[in-house]
Amino acid sequence: MLYIVATPIGNLGDITYRAVETLKQVDLIASEDTRKTSILLRHYGISKPQIAFHMMNEAKMTTKLLERLKSGETIALVTNAGTPGISDPGYSLVHAALEAGVEVTSLPGPSAVITALTLADLPLHSFTFKGFPPHKEGPRKRFLEMEQESPHTLVFYESPYRLLAFLQDALEIYGDRRAIVANDLTKKFERIYRGMLSQIAEELAQEPIRGEYCICIEGHTSKKTEG
Repeated sequence: MLYIVATPIGNLGDITYRAVETLKQVDLIASEDTRKTSILLRHYGISKPQIAFHMMNEAKMTTKLLERLKSGETIALVTNAGTPGISDPGYSLVHAALEAGVEVTSLPGPSAVITALTLADLPLHSFTFKGFPPHKEGPRKRFLEMEQESPHTLVFYESPYRLLAFLQDALEIYGDRRAIVANDLTKKFERIYRGMLSQIAEELAQEPIRGEYCICIEGHTSKKTEG
């Protein structure tokens, strides 16, 4: 059995009872960063072996973990924060396990995408999650242009190193739409910036940019916007 286990995106109290019990019972925990997962395990008194499973070794470790699953072991897959596979490692292992006839189940829990959306004051009946944009300006603008006419609320992740550049590109491509920028969700210094893209970009330009960011932008409407 492969368990896909969602873990807290900041506040350790957000883990589910089922997730704690599962982490206590499995034979092995496959962690994106074993050091970060160790903090969570110590907090809940869990003592289980871990193995690193991240972007750099995903292909190699998928083969090894699949062999252990086929031999009868139970493995929990976790990332640094949130739900595995959402802009984090996981897809290759889930795909290989299902192809091999290994049973896979998912334990629902924290997700930065859903948390940000519920705080966004934007339509939630449909949304498009785009993950991390390309790092460079040209590819990033083309990436944004793909959703220029989309009526759905758009959701992105962005690094603190490229946040301001992303907001300027989004303003240029989409016009001045309603948006939020959520910083360090569920953590002690959680901050939500709401307003028009231009207002948020101006405000953030005056503040230190650090931590993790999730951006929600209003979808295209028939109402004209100005960039």
